[in-house]
Parts: sequence; structure tokens; C-alpha cells
Amino acid sequence: MNKQTYSHIDETLYKEVLPNGLTVFLLPRPEMAKTYSMFTTNYGGKDHTFIPLGKDEKITAPEGVAHFLEHKLFEKEDGTDVFLDFGKLGASANAYTSATETAYLFSATDNIKENVVTLLDFVQAPFFTDESVEREKDIIVQELQMYLDQPDHRSYMGIVQAMYKNHPVRNEILGTEESIRSTTREDLLTSYHTFYHPNNMTFFIAGNFDVEEMATLIRKNQASKTFAAPEDIKRFPAKESTSVAQKESRIHMPVGTPKVVVGVKEYGEEISSEEFLKKNLLQDMMIGYFFGANGPFYKELYENGHIDRSFSVSSTIEKDHGFTILGGNSDNPDNLAAKVKELLLSTNDYSISEESFTRMKKKRIGQLLRAMNSLEFIAGEFVHYYVNGLDFFDVLPKVQALTVEDMNAYIQEWISEEQLAVCIVEAE
Repeated sequence: MNKQTYSHIDETLYKEVLPNGLTVFLLPRPEMAKTYSMFTTNYGGKDHTFIPLGKDEKITAPEGVAHFLEHKLFEKEDGTDVFLDFGKLGASANAYTSATETAYLFSATDNIKENVVTLLDFVQAPFFTDESVEREKDIIVQELQMYLDQPDHRSYMGIVQAMYKNHPVRNEILGTEESIRSTTREDLLTSYHTFYHPNNMTFFIAGNFDVEEMATLIRKNQASKTFAAPEDIKRFPAKESTSVAQKESRIHMPVGTPKVVVGVKEYGEEISSEEFLKKNLLQDMMIGYFFGANGPFYKELYENGHIDRSFSVSSTIEKDHGFTILGGNSDNPDNLAAKVKELLLSTNDYSISEESFTRMKKKRIGQLLRAMNSLEFIAGEFVHYYVNGLDFFDVLPKVQALTVEDMNAYIQEWISEEQLAVCIVEAE
């Protein structure tokens, strides 16, 4: 295995790419009682259009297939649930599907090797029948309906759909009831064999284990299985301008207090790894500076009665799309939307002082160092950066190297009127 030491954070990481293409990372933390493992495929809710492995023509799968697969992989051939296997081994297991990836994971303090084998085996042993696929549709439709009944989810999807016209990030990760109902066993198997090939997957484990024993275990497990020859997956990412699809969207549903969300469409097509890193480093720092609890914009909004404690801000930065959303509850949603847009546009002429930027950097560095006590955080961030061509453990020196000139240039080029959209959820 390749061994790399990061002296600035006192970490040693082992990496190996197996003959079948699977990339394995081992991060020993012998001082920890817990071990956390994550098996991730570079395949998420936005990956609809692609050329299946071994084929020549592109297809468009039904929306929601990535999430459907997540559900079905937990069901074994004998009809039992893999969660029961993890439970018997004293592990807590879970999974999630985002727009860009699907991950299966467990944490445990005992039976680590047995749990690793369980994780590898169930993800790599799909079993679908037409009958079981049909049964699962009602469960997923019910889950979708639960989300559609939540004002927070509706406002989130409403603003993303207002920002993006063509990009599949605008689609529900679960799909629509129509797409769920139309999904077939063949759809699932086609997507599975394309995107769950080891060449498109990453296995990351961090915690209390012996490196050589774990590496040998994983090698033997993978060598016992047969996979098609690795191929590059041909995807067809959407491209669109930074201009929003529509300036305003209104959703009517039973709510006591209206909810308003303002969206900033950062970009809608693939960017370089360098640009991705720059945005990841600067975006959260910038948003926190302006709209954090002590930020000038937050104070102005709060002290003038525009917002309450429900107000929040978040940024999503991915390789082929990025956006920032700001909002909360308001009895005067139109006034709040107008004021937030006004503040956002005022950043074009804003300049942060050297002193303020130094505080921003120190805060960000402190957040990173604290977060690195979490195995879950390290695994998720490391894999996310890795699939985007970057090393997460190099982020800290990159933050330290940032200058106030970097930040001010970023702020002043950040936003224009064409990038702003509003979604308001109000009573029926």
C-alpha cells in the first residue's frame, strides 16, 4: 500500500488501488474506540443520462434510480434486511443518496472485520426480483410524499428549480411518483452494473484496526469476486448559464407563517479541480462573515425585524453546479426577499479588512481542526474531495495560504442580479 504522512495534522493514510479498480483508503486511529467505514459510489441523483457499461448508445434512466438502488441493496436474497446482520455484529449502519454520490456506512467498536465483510458483500451482491421491485415502489412513493408535505423541503426544491432550468440537480433525488412507478428491474440492474463497478467506487475506513490485517482482508474479499473489465463511464452533464431560470416562484401549502428563500446560482457547468477548491475554501468563509450570527448583514436583518432565529444560510459547491440559499420564516416575505437581495448585491463594492480576514481564517482553521476529531466528517469530506481530484488533508495549508486579496477579489466578482431567484411558500 502507498503510505502518506501529513505531519501538519498528525495523520498517516494508506492507499491502494486493487486490480478490479476499487480505491481503498485506510486511516488508522488507534486511540479511538470506534471505527467508521464508508463504501461510496460516484453516482447520485443527477446521473440520469449515460452510456451503460459495455454498450455504445446513451440512455436516460428514470429519475430516482440511484435512490431506488440504495433501498434495494439492503434486501438480501432470502428476503431479510442487511440492517439485521449489522445489528447482530453490534454495528450501526446507514446509507444516503445525494445529487452526486451514494454511500453505505457503518460504525462499530467490535467485530470490525466481520462488519467490513458485511458492508463489502451486500453492496456488491444485488438481488432484485420483479416482485420485490414492485413492492418497494409503494415504500418510496410514501417517502416522497412525506418530503413533499414539508415546507422546508418544498422551499428548497422550489428555489433550486427556480435557479436551474436544465441541470438534473433541479430534480427530486427520490424522483417523481411517475418515475418511481415506471422503474423496472432492468433499469436498476443497468444503472447498478454501470455505476457500482469497483472502478467507480471508494472504500474508506478510519479508526481502531490493524492496517495490514485490514488490507489483506479487503484484498481477499475483492479477489474472490468477478467483475467486468474497468471502463470509464460516459456521462452527459448538463450545461447552462449562471442566469436563473425564473426570478420568482410561489408555492401554496398549509403553513402558519410564510417561508422565503433567496437563491444565488453560482454556476451550472463543470469547473476545474482548482476552481472547485477555491470555491470550497472561500464560499463558506464569505457567507459566514456576512450572514453568521455576528455578521453585519445578519445583524441588520435581525435588528430591523426582518428575520428571526429560523433564518439560515448554506452553500452547495460541486464540480458541475453550485448555489447558495438564504432564508427563513417571515410575515412579510416579499420585504425580506427584497432586503436580502439588496444586501447580496451590495457585496460588489464591499472590501474586507486585513484584520477581519485574519479572524475569518482563524475561525475556519479552528472549525477544521475540531471537525477532524470526527471520523464521519473525515471520511465524508475526504471521499468527496477525492472524487473531485483533490486531497482533503491538504486543505488546511491551502486555507492558511489565502490572502485578503483572494477574498476581496472573490467577493467583488461573486454576484449579479441575473443570478438571484426567490421562492416563497405561503398559505393556500
